[in-house]
Order: sequence, then C-alpha cells, then structure tokens
Amino acid sequence: MIRCKVHKFGDNINTDLISPACYMELDNAGIAAHAMEGADPDFMKKMQEGDCIVAEKNFGPGSSRETAPIALKGCGVSVVIAQSFARIFYRNSINIGLPVMICEQADEINEGDELEVEPVKGTIKNLTTGKQYQCASIPENIMTIIEHGGLLGDIAYRLEKEKA
Repeated sequence: MIRCKVHKFGDNINTDLISPACYMELDNAGIAAHAMEGADPDFMKKMQEGDCIVAEKNFGPGSSRETAPIALKGCGVSVVIAQSFARIFYRNSINIGLPVMICEQADEINEGDELEVEPVKGTIKNLTTGKQYQCASIPENIMTIIEHGGLLGDIAYRLEKEKA
C-alpha cells in the first residue's frame, strides 16, 4: 500500500516537461533535481519523498529516453497515476522500478489530495474526498519487478536466488 500526497498535472505531459533535455547529461541525482521542471518550475520545492503524481491523458509522450521515469523515481515519487500513458514511458517506468497505474477517473483527483493506493488490487482511496476508484491493477509479477528496483534488479535477484 502506498500513501501519498498528490501533485496534479493535465494532458500530454511529455518527457521534455518531465525531464528537460538540457539536464540529460547529468547523473541520476542531477536529473532528479530537475524533475517536472518543464511543467512546473516549483515542483521540486513542493515535492516530498513519497508524494505521487496524478495526471490526465497521455502522460509521458515524446522521447524514449529513460531519464523521465528516472527523474521521477529519483526525486521520491512513489507512484504515477494517469488516465493513460505513452507506451514507452509506461514500459520504461516498470523497467526502472517506478509504479504506474492507469485510472480513468484520475481527472477527479485534485492537487494536494491524500491518497491510499493499492497497486496490486488496483484501488485508490482518496482520503481527502472519501471517494474510491477501481483502476487497472499492476499484476503481481510486474510488482515484483518494481519491488526489486526494476528489471535489472529483478534479474540480479533471480540470479542470486538460483545460486543459493
């Protein structure tokens, strides 16, 4: 279960807004320090470890580079919830261990709301409004990849388990 405060965004938040290209050559911590700067220059001033992002349609279109989900995970985003995602962003998020959930009612969630999210069950409870949403669940095998820190972490875990 994830408990988080919402940072809200609209439609078509592309990878350049999530992780501006001018910071692409920085290390992961440097990239994370500029997360969402293109969409909200004050995002990092408001962001607290464990907060979440809720967006509307088509979150993450644009470049296929992994710096966008790396920036979000690196700055402490616990989960990204949107009505829909760009396919490559969605897969890159799983690959680096950032939970992403599709929720058709994401437009009903507001900036600052407190949420309780259960990714495997696909449920979101808005503690601010009392509303509950049934969303697409994250399958257990994908949650395992996320819990191991992403695809490379999951492979390392499985290899280590085979050795034992």
